Amino acid sequence: MKNMTESKSHQAALRTLTAAVALAFADGAAAQAENVQETTAPRVDVIGSADNLSEIAGTATIISPEELEDAHVFSTTEALRKAPGVYVRDEEGLGLRPNIGVRGLNPSRSTKVLLLEDGIPFSYAPYGDNASYYHPPIDRFDRIEILKGSEQIRFGPQTAGGVVNYITPVPTGESGGRIGLTVGNRDYFNGHVQLGRGPVLLDYVRKQGDGSRDNIHTTINDLNLKAVMDLGGDQALTLRANVYTEDSDASYSGLTEAEYENFGPEYNPFDNDSFKAKRFGLSATHEVQFSPNVMLLTNVYGSYFNRNWWRQSSTTTDTMCNPSYPAVTANFQSDRLAGIRVDPDLCDANQGRLRTYYTYGIEPRLFVQHKTFGIDNELEVSVRAHYEIQERRQENGSSPTARSGTVVEKNERDVDAYSAFVQNRFIFGRFTLTPGVRVEHIKLERRNLLTDASGDETETKWLPALGGTFALSGNTTLYAGVHRGFSPPRVEDLIGND
Repeated sequence: MKNMTESKSHQAALRTLTAAVALAFADGAAAQAENVQETTAPRVDVIGSADNLSEIAGTATIISPEELEDAHVFSTTEALRKAPGVYVRDEEGLGLRPNIGVRGLNPSRSTKVLLLEDGIPFSYAPYGDNASYYHPPIDRFDRIEILKGSEQIRFGPQTAGGVVNYITPVPTGESGGRIGLTVGNRDYFNGHVQLGRGPVLLDYVRKQGDGSRDNIHTTINDLNLKAVMDLGGDQALTLRANVYTEDSDASYSGLTEAEYENFGPEYNPFDNDSFKAKRFGLSATHEVQFSPNVMLLTNVYGSYFNRNWWRQSSTTTDTMCNPSYPAVTANFQSDRLAGIRVDPDLCDANQGRLRTYYTYGIEPRLFVQHKTFGIDNELEVSVRAHYEIQERRQENGSSPTARSGTVVEKNERDVDAYSAFVQNRFIFGRFTLTPGVRVEHIKLERRNLLTDASGDETETKWLPALGGTFALSGNTTLYAGVHRGFSPPRVEDLIGND
């Protein structure tokens, strides 16, 4: 059965001097083994091998390991710009929070794109708050798949823009590893260690740098463990564990046009902004091959994500600052608009946006090749139960360095989401026809823990799709498709403010 399976990275942080070192080593005994085969790891692919491209009724792009290696990409932003139809707006230069847009949709926080890792959502709240304040480093991925078109309904909930699936390396069965080091000016450092032994692969990335603006420094640590086990009896299991931390002096504020003209692109007066994040993720993918034509893949996943962003500049902190700020013009904001250098430390205001997310779910996916109506068919059926808990708090501090303060927001937002889809590809030689349908049923709840106000809403959406392809030659395929896209509303947007 077929396995269905201008960034500023070269900005000031790197453009003056960059040195790279790569080392590889292997265990002597393992290196002598002549017939070591790469382990087959159970996972759900969006595209799979390049042979599947001619049957996909949509735009499908694979960014191969060779492309990533040859281009020496420093960030996800650089990598995704190799895919047609994908627009990525950089934010801090290291690709930590890329803003990914597809088909002209707003790229802000990648809210209209479904981000997967080995076929599993890694966004901390893909239903209730699909804003990307976390993104794994590009270093630990082996290749990238991007899918746009009618077959997006195989994945969800975001089916309006496109699907980006990052594939992690598979343990080779050998003992060995490699070390990569990249250093540059503005305190840039990128260390990557990959160690494998038998069916286990350990991957560690540490990045740090001053970014492209003043008063910004970032340090991230990403530890990923992957194990693949043959359970016998046509069964296999992939286990994954991930720990990610970020400690950044990261501003939320950009530049006014006057500030840019007067002080240059690196100007940033907000020297006490702080972003700290940590994520723990676990997932397992089980595969059982009932027959040569029937396979069941089951994903089980869960993650914890916490981020605390203390910042001196936002609409509310600016308002808090204005009564006491010694402005040259009318107030703090008007000074910035006029291109007058400001000192946020003179404001007794600092705002903490404190968020914690718990996400978990299970998704079995059945693949069947059959001969109904005397023709070749490929059937895919899946159901999923997915749950999210959001704990949101805002504290307003009374000094520029405050890391606690008066609680002005404290609420919990919950999402219970159930989905299912079925798709069948009818293969008539060089022509394929692929109808399918997806259904999303979502229950959203919101509770204000300060006022005891609460509310809930339920959404059910049917998402039909129809696509077709015709292979003109080995390298040319005509395709057409139509589907109904869906981007679920955030809990606060559907229920409203408390």
